[in-house]
Amino acid sequence: MWFKNLYIFAFTRPFTTSEEELDKALQEHVFAPCAKTEMSRFGWSSALGKHGDRLLHHANGCILLNARKEEKLLPAAVVKEQLEAKVAQLEQEHSRKATKKEKEQFKEDITFELLPRAFSRISDTQGYICPDKNIIVINSSSRNKAEDFLALLRKCLGSLPVTSFAPPAGAETVMTSWLLEQNLPERFVIGFEGELKALGEDAAVIKCKNQDLLSDEILAHLNTDKQVVKIAFDYEQVLSCILCDDLSVKRVKFHESVFEQNDDIDNDDILVKIDADFTLMTGELNKFIDDMLAQFDLATNSYLEP
Repeated sequence: MWFKNLYIFAFTRPFTTSEEELDKALQEHVFAPCAKTEMSRFGWSSALGKHGDRLLHHANGCILLNARKEEKLLPAAVVKEQLEAKVAQLEQEHSRKATKKEKEQFKEDITFELLPRAFSRISDTQGYICPDKNIIVINSSSRNKAEDFLALLRKCLGSLPVTSFAPPAGAETVMTSWLLEQNLPERFVIGFEGELKALGEDAAVIKCKNQDLLSDEILAHLNTDKQVVKIAFDYEQVLSCILCDDLSVKRVKFHESVFEQNDDIDNDDILVKIDADFTLMTGELNKFIDDMLAQFDLATNSYLEP
């Protein structure tokens, strides 16, 4: 339930799909396990996991969704070994080299034969839509997985007018100025971890951990044309995280004081607890996102068409 990584996308037009319409659209792409000879399946699963059966959960003006993917795992070494054996057999029997097309067919046949015995890996990607803020927030450390989530939602709705946030000045320029000019953002406390990168191809990269980012050593690097591309900070004693130059947020960790706000809820009432946690989390994340974007002269409604 508690998101650990954030990819934040902005709607370019207001999201006006009703809960009923969205639920009906999601039903068209419900997750189902892979058939014996399928490599993967991707679809919507229960928003609350084993604690519910609805494909969406609505609370605090936000809509929680869960995309589930199953992938069959075939060891590349096994496929390669069997392919080499088939190619060797053909070349011995026919006294000629196997063609590219024959090798591709052999590989396809081997994969088809092995799939029923392959192990499966199932992964979930959660995200929430906040129509009031005009954003979708996806809990993933991978841009590709976040894009897959959006693509599945777009397939259900027919269109999904969203885009990434892009600061007027590059994010790395703004983050670098925080350190160079001691121009630290309000409500944010700089942490002790970051990453600096020089300009150009094959550029030098410096990763810092347990390091004072305002030290002379770091400032010396920044004064030699390196820029901040990742920086750790703490936000209002609510959460700590790593902010990246694409405005993705990694390794989000909420403080104990946040969890304590729902301590009075009986843990035996699972659905009530999940609903309260989701309400609390989205409230804190939405405030954080507003404040974080403001540091880059952005706002959650800045991408809406006039």
